[in-house]
Amino acid sequence: MDFTLASFNVKNLIGPDKEYYEFQSYTPEEFAWKRDWLANQILDLDADVVGFQEIFEEEALRDVIGETSARAHVLNDAVIPSKGKPYHRKVIFRKLGVEPYDDAALAFAPNAADTGEPGQRRPGVAVLSRLGFVGKPEVIQDLGEPVTIPFQPLRGMAGDMDAGSYTLRRLSRPILKVRIPVGDQVITLFNCHLKSKLGEHITPDGMTYAPEEDLTNYDPVGRAMGALRAAVRRMAEAWVLRREIVAELAIGNPVIAVGDFNDGEHAVSSEIISGEVPFRNYAWMLRHDAESYSDRYSEEESKSITEQVERNRLHSAEKLFVKKSARDMVYTTAFAGVFESIDQILVSRHFHPDYDKRIADMHYFSVLNDHITDGSHPEAPYNKLASDHGQIKAHLRLREG
Repeated sequence: MDFTLASFNVKNLIGPDKEYYEFQSYTPEEFAWKRDWLANQILDLDADVVGFQEIFEEEALRDVIGETSARAHVLNDAVIPSKGKPYHRKVIFRKLGVEPYDDAALAFAPNAADTGEPGQRRPGVAVLSRLGFVGKPEVIQDLGEPVTIPFQPLRGMAGDMDAGSYTLRRLSRPILKVRIPVGDQVITLFNCHLKSKLGEHITPDGMTYAPEEDLTNYDPVGRAMGALRAAVRRMAEAWVLRREIVAELAIGNPVIAVGDFNDGEHAVSSEIISGEVPFRNYAWMLRHDAESYSDRYSEEESKSITEQVERNRLHSAEKLFVKKSARDMVYTTAFAGVFESIDQILVSRHFHPDYDKRIADMHYFSVLNDHITDGSHPEAPYNKLASDHGQIKAHLRLREG
C-alpha cells in the first residue's frame, strides 16, 4: 500500500475582510486569488495526509478543500476513461487522476491565544486525512504543568547563587496529535508550528509599542535580545514536542512529525526534536561514574546505549531521500539570499531503510517550491497572496508481512 504525507504552511488563511494582524486583511478579490492558488497547490500536492500551518479559521480551510475536491472531479472526468472503455484499467490513468477529499477527515486546532479580536488574531494548525483518524485528535498548547528550565551556576561561582530559570506555560501555537490508520498499522502524527525567529520585544507599561520596534531609533542590542527570547521559546517548545514523541515511541508506536519548525535540520531546536545521534562506540568513552582512566563502558553496555538512542531518534525524510538520490538542493523558504528548509518531515526508525523491522519504505520525496522567490533580489517575482513556504511530501510504501 502506498501513502503520502505532506506539510503545508499556507501563510495566513482567513476569510475576506477580516483583520488577522494589525492592518492586514484580504479584500474579497485577494481572498479569491489566494483560494484559487491554494486549491491548485493542494491539487498538485495530492497527498493522503496534509499537515497545515497558519490556519486562522477552519471555515476558510474547508472552503479551500472543497474547491480542491471540485477541481479533482473535473480533472478526473477529463483524464480518466469511463468503465465502458476497454483500456480504462491501464495504470497510466491512475497516475493522471487525483483522489478528491470528499470523505477525508479534518482536525483543526485553534490557537488558545486567539480571542477573535480583529488585528490580534493568532493562527492554529490542522490535519487533513483521506485515511481518517483513529481516536480523537489531541491538542497540546496550554500545559497542565508548566515546564520550568533551571540553570546552574557556572564553575567558580558560588554554589548557592541563583542562576535563574525559564518557565513555559503555553506554546506559541498548538501541536496537533492525531493517529492515522495505514493498512494494518496506526501511525502517530504530530503537526507543529514552532515559534518563529521574529524577535519578541516587550512593550513597557503605558506604551503602545516596544522601543525595539521603533526602527527610526534602531536598537541592535535590544533587537538581539528579542531574537534570544524567540530562540529560547522555540527550543522549549521543541522539547515539549520531543517529550510527546518519546512517550509514543516508548509504547512502540511509529511516529512522524511534520510542520514548520522555523529552523533548519541542524539547528538546536530541530536536534532537540529528532534526538541525539549515537556515538560511534561508547566503549571508547569514560563511564559517567568513572574513578580511573580505564573506567569505560563495556561492549555490551555500548550496544545497549546505542539501541536506546536509536529507538528514540527521528530522521529527516528529506535527508534520507537526498542521501540516495542525486538531488542537489531542497529548500522551502528564501529570505535575504538564504535558501533553506525550515519545513520538515521527521520519521521514526520504523521508516528508516537500515532498520530491519521497518513498517514502510520511503521511495520518493517531493517539494513544490517554484513559487518561492527571494525578496532581496529586485528582479524576482513576488506575490504576497501565495505562501512564502514550499510544500514537502514524503511518498511511502507499507511493507508486507
